[in-house]
Amino acid sequence: MCTINRTGCLGVEEDQGGPEAVIVPVIFGVIFLLGVVGNTLVMVVISKIKTGKRSRSTTNVFILNLSIADLSFLLLCVPFHSTIYSLPEWIFGAFICTFGHYFVMVSMLVSIFTLVAMSVDRYIAVVHSKKSPCIRNRRNAMIGVCVIWGLSFIFAVPVAQHQIITNHHKAPNSTFCWEEWTGASKRTYKLTILVIGYLLPLVLITCCYSKTAQTVLLVVTAFLVCWMPYHIITMWVEFGTFPLTDGSFVFRIASHCLSYGNSCINPILYAFLSENFRKACRQVFNCHCLFPRPPVEKVVRIRLENFSTTHSTTNI
Repeated sequence: MCTINRTGCLGVEEDQGGPEAVIVPVIFGVIFLLGVVGNTLVMVVISKIKTGKRSRSTTNVFILNLSIADLSFLLLCVPFHSTIYSLPEWIFGAFICTFGHYFVMVSMLVSIFTLVAMSVDRYIAVVHSKKSPCIRNRRNAMIGVCVIWGLSFIFAVPVAQHQIITNHHKAPNSTFCWEEWTGASKRTYKLTILVIGYLLPLVLITCCYSKTAQTVLLVVTAFLVCWMPYHIITMWVEFGTFPLTDGSFVFRIASHCLSYGNSCINPILYAFLSENFRKACRQVFNCHCLFPRPPVEKVVRIRLENFSTTHSTTNI
C-alpha cells in the first residue's frame, strides 16, 4: 500500500496540518485498541477451551489463524503507517518501510485465504457430511494454515522487492517510503493480486456458501466490503487516470481506514452475533457482565436451530 496524501500515491504533503493529520491517526488508534483487545480475547477464549467437540473444531483453528494474522498486522504495521498523515516524511528507516508494506500484503492474503478455507470446510461439512470427519480434523486444518501462510509470504515478495526509501524533487532533503517498479511489472502484479486475493476467492466463497452460518458469512462480507475500495483505487491508478481532488483524497483515506479497520471487526461480529462465542467467554472467564445469558426463550430457540442444522461444524 502506497503512501497516500494530497499529491496522490507519492510522498510530498503540500499542505501539512490539514484535519486528516489528526483525524486519521485517531481513527488508526481506535482500530489499534479495539483490534488488539478483541483479537487477544478471541485467541484466549479459543486456547482455553480444551474439552468437548469445540476444542477440536476446524473452524476454530481457522478463526484463531484470522486473529493471529489481524493481531500481528495491528502490532507490526498500524503504529508506523498511522504517521503517514501526521509527519512530513518517513522516519522509521528502510527496514520498517519494506517490512511494513510487505506484511500488509501478507496479512491481507492470509485473511482471504483463511476465509476461503473456512468456506471449503463448511461446504464439506454440509454437502459431504458422511466423509467430513475424515477430512475435517485438526491435523488437516493445521496443514491448511501452514499452506496459507506459505503462499501469502511468497505472493507478497514483490512488495518487499520494490518498496524503497526515496526522496522527491520538491523535498530533496526528506525521505519517503515508496514503491519503485519498472516496465509493466507493477500492473501485472497488482492485477494478479486482485485476481488471487479478491476476485477468485470471492467466486470460491460464493460457490461454497450455499448453506452457511450467519456469523461466518458476515465475517466474509466484512472482508470483501472493507478491501473493495482499496482494490478499486489500485486498479484505477494503474489502468486509468485517478483524479487528484479533495473528493478523491477523502476516498483514499476512507479506503485506507476501511482496509485497516477490517482487522478489528471480526471479534465485534463474534461478540454481537455468535451465541457460541459468548457462551465460550462465560466458560473461560466465568463472568456474565460482558456477555449476559440470553432469555430462556432465546436459549430454547437457539438449541432448536442448532439441532435443525448440521452438527458436524462448530463455531465459537
